[in-house]
Amino acid sequence: MSLKLENVTKKFGQFTAVDDISIEIPEKEMFGFLGANGAGKTTTFRMILGLIDATKGNITWQGKPINYSVSGQIGYLPEERGLYPKLQVKEQLVYLARLRGMDKQAALKELDNWLERFKVPDYKTKKVEELSKGNQQKIQFISSILHKPKLLILDEPFSGLDPVNVELLKEAVVDLKNSGTSIVFSSHRMEHVEELCEHLCIMQKGKPVVHGELKEIKRSYGKKSLIIHGDFSMSFLQDHPAVKKFKMTTEGVHLQIENEWAADDILKDIVGKGFIRKFMLEEPSLNDIFIEKAGASYE
Repeated sequence: MSLKLENVTKKFGQFTAVDDISIEIPEKEMFGFLGANGAGKTTTFRMILGLIDATKGNITWQGKPINYSVSGQIGYLPEERGLYPKLQVKEQLVYLARLRGMDKQAALKELDNWLERFKVPDYKTKKVEELSKGNQQKIQFISSILHKPKLLILDEPFSGLDPVNVELLKEAVVDLKNSGTSIVFSSHRMEHVEELCEHLCIMQKGKPVVHGELKEIKRSYGKKSLIIHGDFSMSFLQDHPAVKKFKMTTEGVHLQIENEWAADDILKDIVGKGFIRKFMLEEPSLNDIFIEKAGASYE
């Protein structure tokens, strides 16, 4: 069974943080929430977890409301990290795992596996305050998955990590998904969502502006990004009726065009003008789609 949000709204006084959102998040999949700061992602997560109540609407997981009886099956990595700085890593992670119904020996064994995997086995007896920010984040991530949750909610899991640690965490998240965990994660980095998620929702000012399966979203948008590399000036294409956006690059041009068929007309116009090294229609990026749907650049 999936996670379902039906007509969910959250108001704080006169301010509407989440505005009538209805989505279904498939089981055993990775679902991406995208949106700039203040778009409503974290508020949505807090309502899913029951940390704050929705003003209206219903949220169910496996057909039932989320409450303390299922909290042992849920993992949550908040955007604001919250480990106890003075406690040893081992002490607090075992404590948190036991709160979720795990016994001490199983928690220690699982902790050893994860510390080994993240290449930090010697951090087990260190205090959290002795670790760098990036390594604190790895420990916080382990705390959210130590009890092997069936539903995992990650709020900006990769922010503040260097590229090597981003890859380590990404691999871990993919393995968890492959082992049957349903994962919902938010990011303001479109490329992470594009790489990891099958379904996604882009939020803007509390409303979903793009929502559905990534493949379908891209297919419905069509291939409108055209890259041409050649050894002649292509500045005349700036005035071509089918060209919506024109950008010079070091090797040629990058165009946004009306539709896929316009590429044919453009090709006819440049043939014979010089050597063409590359002429390629690309799938749109999520950023292209966001600009078209929301009428503004994402960042």
